[in-house]
Amino acid sequence: MLYVTITSFQYPASNKEILSNVNFKLEQGKQLAILGESGCGKSTLLHLIFGLLNLDNGEIYYGKQQLFGPSHNLIPGHDFMKLVSQDLDLMPFTSVAENVGEHLSRIDTSEDTKKIDEVLSVVGLLPFKNRKVNTLSGGQKQRVALAKALANEPKVLLMDEPFSSIDAFLKNKLRRELYRYLQQHQITCITATHDADEALAFSDRLLVLKEGQILQIGPPENVYAAATSVYEKGFYGEVSIIPAGILAANELNLLPHELKISEEQTPLQVTVTASYFKGRSYLIACNWNTITLFFEHSEKIQNGSQVYLSLAKAN
Repeated sequence: MLYVTITSFQYPASNKEILSNVNFKLEQGKQLAILGESGCGKSTLLHLIFGLLNLDNGEIYYGKQQLFGPSHNLIPGHDFMKLVSQDLDLMPFTSVAENVGEHLSRIDTSEDTKKIDEVLSVVGLLPFKNRKVNTLSGGQKQRVALAKALANEPKVLLMDEPFSSIDAFLKNKLRRELYRYLQQHQITCITATHDADEALAFSDRLLVLKEGQILQIGPPENVYAAATSVYEKGFYGEVSIIPAGILAANELNLLPHELKISEEQTPLQVTVTASYFKGRSYLIACNWNTITLFFEHSEKIQNGSQVYLSLAKAN
Protein backbone atom coordinates (compact mmCIF):
# COMPACT_ATOMS: atom_id res chain seq x y z
CA MET A 1 0.00 0.00 0.00
CA LEU A 2 1.24 3.46 -0.92
CA TYR A 3 0.29 6.29 1.45
CA VAL A 4 0.71 9.91 0.38
CA THR A 5 0.13 12.81 2.79
CA ILE A 6 1.30 16.19 1.50
CA THR A 7 0.25 19.10 3.69
CA SER A 8 2.06 21.57 1.47
CA PHE A 9 5.01 21.79 -0.89
CA GLN A 10 6.87 24.66 -2.47
CA TYR A 11 10.23 24.72 -4.19
CA PRO A 12 13.18 26.18 -2.26
CA ALA A 13 13.56 29.96 -2.65
CA SER A 14 9.96 30.19 -3.88
CA ASN A 15 6.92 31.53 -2.08
CA LYS A 16 4.46 29.79 -4.43
CA GLU A 17 2.72 26.74 -3.00
CA ILE A 18 2.73 23.98 -5.62
CA LEU A 19 0.79 21.28 -3.75
CA SER A 20 -1.62 21.60 -0.82
CA ASN A 21 -3.55 18.95 1.14
CA VAL A 22 -2.88 16.15 -1.35
CA ASN A 23 -3.74 12.97 0.53
CA PHE A 24 -4.49 9.51 -0.84
CA LYS A 25 -3.65 5.82 -0.51
CA LEU A 26 -3.26 3.26 -3.26
CA GLU A 27 -3.46 -0.51 -2.86
CA GLN A 28 -0.82 -2.76 -4.39
CA GLY A 29 -1.51 -3.54 -8.02
CA LYS A 30 -4.00 -0.69 -8.51
CA GLN A 31 -3.71 2.03 -11.15
CA LEU A 32 -4.19 5.71 -10.32
CA ALA A 33 -4.48 8.38 -13.01
CA ILE A 34 -3.78 12.00 -12.08
CA LEU A 35 -5.72 14.26 -14.44
CA GLY A 36 -4.90 17.95 -14.62
CA GLU A 37 -3.79 20.79 -16.85
CA SER A 38 -0.14 21.69 -17.40
CA GLY A 39 1.38 23.36 -14.35
CA CYS A 40 -1.13 21.99 -11.84
CA GLY A 41 1.51 20.00 -9.92
CA LYS A 42 1.25 16.52 -11.50
CA SER A 43 4.97 16.12 -12.25
CA THR A 44 5.94 17.58 -8.88
CA LEU A 45 3.75 15.02 -7.14
CA LEU A 46 5.44 12.15 -8.99
CA HIS A 47 8.89 13.55 -8.19
CA LEU A 48 8.01 13.77 -4.49
CA ILE A 49 6.81 10.16 -4.43
CA PHE A 50 9.92 8.96 -6.28
CA GLY A 51 12.21 10.84 -3.91
CA LEU A 52 13.68 13.45 -6.25
CA LEU A 53 12.41 16.26 -4.02
CA ASN A 54 12.41 16.75 -0.25
CA LEU A 55 9.02 16.82 1.46
CA ASP A 56 9.17 18.86 4.66
CA ASN A 57 5.42 19.20 5.26
CA GLY A 58 4.02 15.71 4.85
CA GLU A 59 4.86 12.02 4.71
CA ILE A 60 4.98 9.31 2.07
CA TYR A 61 5.00 5.61 2.98
CA TYR A 62 5.21 2.39 1.02
CA GLY A 63 3.88 -0.15 3.47
CA LYS A 64 5.69 0.58 6.73
CA GLN A 65 8.69 2.13 4.97
CA GLN A 66 8.80 5.92 4.95
CA LEU A 67 10.10 7.35 1.69
CA PHE A 68 12.51 10.28 1.80
CA GLY A 69 13.98 12.73 -0.67
CA PRO A 70 17.57 13.41 -1.78
CA SER A 71 18.67 14.83 1.56
CA HIS A 72 18.29 11.33 3.08
CA ASN A 73 19.54 9.24 0.16
CA LEU A 74 22.95 9.24 -1.50
CA ILE A 75 21.25 8.35 -4.80
CA PRO A 76 17.74 9.84 -5.10
CA GLY A 77 14.95 7.40 -5.85
CA HIS A 78 13.90 3.98 -4.55
CA ASP A 79 15.00 0.55 -5.76
CA PHE A 80 11.46 -0.88 -5.90
CA MET A 81 10.10 2.09 -7.84
CA LYS A 82 10.64 3.34 -11.41
CA LEU A 83 9.85 6.74 -12.92
CA VAL A 84 9.23 7.19 -16.64
CA SER A 85 9.60 10.93 -17.04
CA GLN A 86 9.41 13.23 -20.04
CA ASP A 87 13.23 13.39 -20.00
CA LEU A 88 14.06 9.97 -21.42
CA ASP A 89 17.12 8.33 -19.86
CA LEU A 90 18.38 6.34 -22.84
CA MET A 91 21.73 5.50 -24.41
CA PRO A 92 21.33 6.69 -28.03
CA PHE A 93 24.21 4.75 -29.64
CA THR A 94 23.36 1.32 -28.25
CA SER A 95 20.58 -1.07 -29.23
CA VAL A 96 17.03 -1.11 -27.94
CA ALA A 97 17.70 -4.44 -26.18
CA GLU A 98 20.85 -3.09 -24.51
CA ASN A 99 18.94 -0.07 -23.22
CA VAL A 100 16.10 -2.16 -21.84
CA GLY A 101 18.48 -4.60 -20.13
CA GLU A 102 20.86 -1.95 -18.81
CA HIS A 103 20.05 -2.57 -15.13
CA LEU A 104 19.33 -6.29 -15.23
CA SER A 105 21.53 -8.59 -13.13
CA ARG A 106 23.28 -10.27 -16.12
CA ILE A 107 23.78 -13.36 -13.97
CA ASP A 108 21.55 -15.45 -16.23
CA THR A 109 21.71 -14.02 -19.75
CA SER A 110 18.97 -16.34 -21.03
CA GLU A 111 16.57 -15.08 -18.37
CA ASP A 112 17.59 -11.49 -19.14
CA THR A 113 16.88 -12.04 -22.83
CA LYS A 114 13.51 -13.58 -21.99
CA LYS A 115 12.57 -10.57 -19.82
CA ILE A 116 13.76 -8.08 -22.48
CA ASP A 117 11.69 -9.82 -25.15
CA GLU A 118 8.67 -9.93 -22.85
CA VAL A 119 8.59 -6.20 -22.09
CA LEU A 120 9.43 -5.23 -25.67
CA SER A 121 6.41 -7.28 -26.76
CA VAL A 122 4.25 -5.32 -24.31
CA VAL A 123 5.28 -2.00 -25.90
CA GLY A 124 5.26 -3.40 -29.46
CA LEU A 125 8.98 -3.00 -30.12
CA LEU A 126 10.24 -6.59 -30.28
CA PRO A 127 11.03 -6.31 -34.03
CA PHE A 128 13.23 -3.30 -33.19
CA LYS A 129 15.30 -4.92 -30.43
CA ASN A 130 18.55 -4.73 -32.42
CA ARG A 131 18.04 -1.20 -33.73
CA LYS A 132 20.14 1.66 -32.38
CA VAL A 133 18.04 4.02 -30.25
CA ASN A 134 19.18 7.09 -32.18
CA THR A 135 17.44 5.73 -35.30
CA LEU A 136 14.03 5.62 -33.60
CA SER A 137 11.23 8.15 -33.61
CA GLY A 138 10.29 10.13 -30.50
CA GLY A 139 7.33 7.87 -29.81
CA GLN A 140 9.45 4.73 -30.17
CA LYS A 141 12.03 6.13 -27.75
CA GLN A 142 9.23 6.77 -25.27
CA ARG A 143 8.22 3.11 -25.56
CA VAL A 144 11.84 1.99 -25.02
CA ALA A 145 11.96 4.01 -21.79
CA LEU A 146 8.74 2.35 -20.65
CA ALA A 147 10.07 -1.14 -21.46
CA LYS A 148 13.29 -0.33 -19.60
CA ALA A 149 11.28 0.54 -16.48
CA LEU A 150 9.20 -2.64 -16.72
CA ALA A 151 12.26 -4.86 -17.17
CA ASN A 152 13.35 -4.21 -13.61
CA GLU A 153 10.03 -5.53 -12.26
CA PRO A 154 9.20 -2.52 -10.07
CA LYS A 155 6.64 -2.69 -7.30
CA VAL A 156 5.56 0.86 -8.16
CA LEU A 157 5.66 2.51 -11.58
CA LEU A 158 5.32 6.28 -11.99
CA MET A 159 4.64 7.65 -15.47
CA ASP A 160 4.62 11.30 -16.53
CA GLU A 161 2.64 11.79 -19.78
CA PRO A 162 3.94 8.40 -21.03
CA PHE A 163 2.07 8.40 -24.37
CA SER A 164 2.48 12.04 -25.40
CA SER A 165 4.71 11.32 -28.41
CA ILE A 166 3.07 8.07 -29.53
CA ASP A 167 0.92 7.92 -32.66
CA ALA A 168 -2.81 7.84 -31.97
CA PHE A 169 -3.39 4.57 -33.85
CA LEU A 170 -0.81 2.80 -31.62
CA LYS A 171 -1.74 4.51 -28.39
CA ASN A 172 -4.88 2.57 -27.50
CA LYS A 173 -3.33 -0.84 -28.17
CA LEU A 174 -0.28 0.10 -26.09
CA ARG A 175 -2.48 1.29 -23.25
CA ARG A 176 -4.43 -1.99 -23.26
CA GLU A 177 -1.28 -4.14 -23.33
CA LEU A 178 0.38 -2.12 -20.58
CA TYR A 179 -2.71 -2.07 -18.36
CA ARG A 180 -3.05 -5.85 -18.74
CA TYR A 181 0.65 -6.36 -17.90
CA LEU A 182 0.48 -4.15 -14.81
CA GLN A 183 -2.58 -5.99 -13.52
CA GLN A 184 -1.05 -9.40 -14.26
CA HIS A 185 2.15 -8.54 -12.37
CA GLN A 186 0.42 -6.59 -9.58
CA ILE A 187 2.44 -3.44 -10.26
CA THR A 188 1.06 -0.31 -8.65
CA CYS A 189 1.03 2.51 -11.19
CA ILE A 190 0.46 6.27 -11.01
CA THR A 191 0.11 8.07 -14.34
CA ALA A 192 0.11 11.85 -14.73
CA THR A 193 -1.86 12.89 -17.79
CA HIS A 194 -4.10 15.55 -19.31
CA ASP A 195 -5.73 12.93 -21.57
CA ALA A 196 -9.19 12.17 -20.17
CA ASP A 197 -9.71 9.11 -22.39
CA GLU A 198 -6.58 7.55 -20.95
CA ALA A 199 -7.45 8.53 -17.39
CA LEU A 200 -10.99 7.16 -17.53
CA ALA A 201 -10.38 3.89 -19.36
CA PHE A 202 -7.08 2.74 -17.88
CA SER A 203 -7.25 3.41 -14.15
CA ASP A 204 -8.87 1.98 -11.04
CA ARG A 205 -8.91 5.39 -9.37
CA LEU A 206 -8.91 8.88 -10.83
CA LEU A 207 -7.57 12.00 -9.13
CA VAL A 208 -8.39 15.41 -10.60
CA LEU A 209 -5.80 18.03 -9.67
CA LYS A 210 -6.21 21.80 -10.01
CA GLU A 211 -3.63 24.35 -8.86
CA GLY A 212 -2.05 21.78 -6.58
CA GLN A 213 -5.25 20.68 -4.85
CA ILE A 214 -7.48 17.63 -5.24
CA LEU A 215 -10.90 18.41 -6.72
CA GLN A 216 -12.08 14.81 -7.00
CA ILE A 217 -10.72 11.35 -6.26
CA GLY A 218 -12.40 7.97 -6.62
CA PRO A 219 -13.41 5.38 -9.22
CA PRO A 220 -13.34 6.93 -12.72
CA GLU A 221 -17.09 6.43 -13.18
CA ASN A 222 -17.83 8.34 -9.98
CA VAL A 223 -15.40 11.16 -10.72
CA TYR A 224 -16.83 11.62 -14.21
CA ALA A 225 -20.40 11.65 -12.93
CA ALA A 226 -19.56 14.12 -10.16
CA ALA A 227 -17.88 16.66 -12.46
CA THR A 228 -19.70 20.01 -12.37
CA SER A 229 -17.11 22.74 -12.93
CA VAL A 230 -15.90 24.02 -16.29
CA TYR A 231 -12.38 22.89 -15.35
CA GLU A 232 -13.43 19.29 -14.66
CA LYS A 233 -15.84 18.91 -17.56
CA GLY A 234 -13.39 20.58 -19.94
CA PHE A 235 -11.28 17.41 -19.94
CA TYR A 236 -14.18 15.45 -21.40
CA GLY A 237 -15.30 17.78 -24.17
CA GLU A 238 -16.54 21.24 -25.10
CA VAL A 239 -18.41 22.89 -22.22
CA SER A 240 -21.54 25.02 -22.64
CA ILE A 241 -22.26 27.43 -19.79
CA ILE A 242 -26.01 27.96 -19.39
CA PRO A 243 -26.90 30.86 -17.07
CA ALA A 244 -29.19 30.30 -14.09
CA GLY A 245 -32.90 30.52 -14.80
CA ILE A 246 -32.72 29.31 -18.42
CA LEU A 247 -32.91 25.52 -18.22
CA ALA A 248 -32.59 25.21 -14.45
CA ALA A 249 -32.63 27.37 -11.37
CA ASN A 250 -28.85 27.23 -11.11
CA GLU A 251 -26.07 27.76 -13.69
CA LEU A 252 -25.27 24.65 -15.68
CA ASN A 253 -21.98 23.53 -17.21
CA LEU A 254 -22.91 20.98 -19.85
CA LEU A 255 -21.09 18.65 -22.20
CA PRO A 256 -22.40 18.31 -25.80
CA HIS A 257 -24.28 15.07 -25.11
CA GLU A 258 -26.18 16.77 -22.27
CA LEU A 259 -28.03 19.08 -24.69
CA LYS A 260 -30.45 18.10 -27.45
CA ILE A 261 -32.78 19.72 -29.98
CA SER A 262 -36.27 20.26 -28.58
CA GLU A 263 -39.40 19.97 -30.69
CA GLU A 264 -41.06 22.42 -28.31
CA GLN A 265 -40.09 26.03 -27.68
CA THR A 266 -37.65 26.61 -24.84
CA PRO A 267 -35.87 29.68 -23.50
CA LEU A 268 -32.77 28.45 -25.38
CA GLN A 269 -33.23 29.32 -29.05
CA VAL A 270 -29.87 29.13 -30.80
CA THR A 271 -28.43 29.81 -34.25
CA VAL A 272 -26.21 27.10 -35.74
CA THR A 273 -22.76 28.31 -36.81
CA ALA A 274 -20.88 25.09 -37.62
CA SER A 275 -21.21 21.29 -37.80
CA TYR A 276 -18.15 19.14 -37.06
CA PHE A 277 -18.27 15.50 -38.14
CA LYS A 278 -17.09 13.25 -35.29
CA GLY A 279 -17.70 9.84 -36.87
CA ARG A 280 -20.86 8.59 -35.18
CA SER A 281 -22.38 12.04 -34.76
CA TYR A 282 -21.87 15.74 -35.37
CA LEU A 283 -20.69 18.33 -32.88
CA ILE A 284 -22.88 21.35 -33.51
CA ALA A 285 -21.62 24.82 -32.58
CA CYS A 286 -24.24 27.51 -32.11
CA ASN A 287 -24.74 31.01 -30.73
CA TRP A 288 -27.16 32.07 -28.04
CA ASN A 289 -27.00 35.80 -27.51
CA THR A 290 -23.23 36.28 -27.25
CA ILE A 291 -22.55 32.80 -25.84
CA THR A 292 -21.19 29.88 -27.89
CA LEU A 293 -22.82 26.55 -27.08
CA PHE A 294 -22.22 22.98 -28.28
CA PHE A 295 -24.51 19.97 -28.64
CA GLU A 296 -24.45 16.57 -30.32
CA HIS A 297 -26.72 15.67 -33.20
CA SER A 298 -27.06 12.71 -35.55
CA GLU A 299 -27.01 14.87 -38.69
CA LYS A 300 -25.30 17.95 -40.06
CA ILE A 301 -27.33 21.15 -39.61
CA GLN A 302 -27.29 24.04 -42.07
CA ASN A 303 -25.46 27.12 -40.81
CA GLY A 304 -27.92 29.84 -39.85
CA SER A 305 -30.63 27.39 -38.82
CA GLN A 306 -32.44 28.24 -35.60
CA VAL A 307 -33.36 25.48 -33.17
CA TYR A 308 -34.49 25.16 -29.59
CA LEU A 309 -32.38 23.26 -27.08
CA SER A 310 -33.30 21.40 -23.91
CA LEU A 311 -31.59 19.11 -21.44
CA ALA A 312 -30.96 15.60 -22.71
CA LYS A 313 -32.17 12.83 -20.43
CA ALA A 314 -29.40 10.90 -18.73
CA ASN A 315 -29.04 7.34 -20.02
